[in-house]
Amino acid sequence: MLTTPALLAVASGFALGLGLIVAIGAQNAFVLRQGLRLEHVAAVVAVCALSDVVLILAGVLGAGAALERLPWLVPVVCFAGAAFLLGYGVLAARRALRPGVLLPDAAGVRTGLAVTVGTCLALTWLNPHVYLDTVVLLGSTASTYGEHRWEFAAGAGLGSVLWFTGLGFGARLLRPVFARPAAWRVLDGVIAAVMTLLAVSLAVRGVGGA
Repeated sequence: MLTTPALLAVASGFALGLGLIVAIGAQNAFVLRQGLRLEHVAAVVAVCALSDVVLILAGVLGAGAALERLPWLVPVVCFAGAAFLLGYGVLAARRALRPGVLLPDAAGVRTGLAVTVGTCLALTWLNPHVYLDTVVLLGSTASTYGEHRWEFAAGAGLGSVLWFTGLGFGARLLRPVFARPAAWRVLDGVIAAVMTLLAVSLAVRGVGGA
């Protein structure tokens, strides 16, 4: 049975995981494009979601072990993570004030499964930000939850799975919506708010030393 701290860890992991991946970017643009084209959607969603889960687990295992051996690093990680999240929130707020438009082309020649999966893997694993966000930030943040770090990781993984599944399979329903800059304005505004709240939460944990 999940206790209140465990549920808080799951919810925090879910919120942070979603906040880090829900933004206009190469990977999300690719998933959205494939969904609009109805082309290898299941394979693309599976690659993105499983990659995120693997990276999250790697981050929790590595960062968790390091922080257990060096407990004085916990406040440092909290403050550093808070600064990063606050900066990320500022960037999201700027995007909300000056939104972009994402209009993938639903027409064209279909590409093969191997090429599609290869492209998806490259966009995921060759992106340096994925290691900072998923491995370092999520892994380190999970470690601050101590014995509940795996619940935090589960929440983050669930967020990734739900996001990529919804984006890939629901893309064709979203085309009219995300053709308007206002839709991205609202989305990035929510991301900015979530990142700021999580930054404050981490800073408070850092002050408490746990």
